[in-house]
Amino acid sequence: MAPDKHQHHTKAFAMLGVVMLFWAGNSIVGRAVRDDIPPLVLACVRWSCASLILLPFAAKSLWRDRAALRAGWKAVLVTGVLGVGTFNAVLYEGLRYTPATNALLLQAAIPPLVMLLDLLIFRTRAPALQALGVLLSIVGVATVVFRGDPSAALRLHFGSGDALVLAACCVWALYTVLLRLRPKIAPESFVLATFLIGVVCTGPLAAWELAAGAEVRWSLGTLGAFAYVSLFPSLISYFIYNWATHEVGAASAGQAITLMPLFGALLSALLLGEVLYPYHWLGMALILAGIALSALALRRKVAAGAVPVAGLEGQA
Repeated sequence: MAPDKHQHHTKAFAMLGVVMLFWAGNSIVGRAVRDDIPPLVLACVRWSCASLILLPFAAKSLWRDRAALRAGWKAVLVTGVLGVGTFNAVLYEGLRYTPATNALLLQAAIPPLVMLLDLLIFRTRAPALQALGVLLSIVGVATVVFRGDPSAALRLHFGSGDALVLAACCVWALYTVLLRLRPKIAPESFVLATFLIGVVCTGPLAAWELAAGAEVRWSLGTLGAFAYVSLFPSLISYFIYNWATHEVGAASAGQAITLMPLFGALLSALLLGEVLYPYHWLGMALILAGIALSALALRRKVAAGAVPVAGLEGQA
């Protein structure tokens, strides 16, 4: 395996960490403005603003790639509906009815779901070392979520909100796996097309929410929240996540989701003054060890001549 390929994979894992930091920040912001911005309105404004920001930079490439977009419209439509429209709407709705502990634990189901769907749809088998890495990361998430007390799992209650969050996790796992089907177009064309699909999906839901009596309480805080969710967890993160999924494969990219609870705890300590306990550091060690094993498995797989992600050659 060439040294530059090693560097690409190392960079991809590092950038996935940045994405998870931004997405953890998205959860912090969402909690902070939960009484000021209705969740579906937040989702719609998020994608609308992200699309408007990207439009001047991507309009030419979108027009240039119009033939490839028409040819691959099914893949673009499915990934846009799943990863941009449906996932966020369902997740935000679920978080209205379930505590953060349950939601964080359920999102740890994404890595094994990605591996399962990749096997069922594309017959892609994850190496045993990578499966072990995913298991270690999930144990690390459970350590953080249950605060180092395994008996806390017995006190969890599975309700309608949990079902919605789990459904959202399944949607995101499917989006991650299906990214390999995206047409060979410029990254900005693909991201803008899927964002616009997200606007179409969330627009009617936001309108319904407002018609039902929900209101936005405008302030500098709400404006700042709209700005953050439109730029960092949306515009920047989707570019990076899509690229990294191409570089390291769906299973490895999906495993990075396990960093979110850890980053959420670190951000809560930094921004909200919450205390970090030994179980946080133990969970961090397990999560990072799991990701390191996954990276090692990928290194061995590519060194043996396997291709991490089929069907994405030529896309950057």
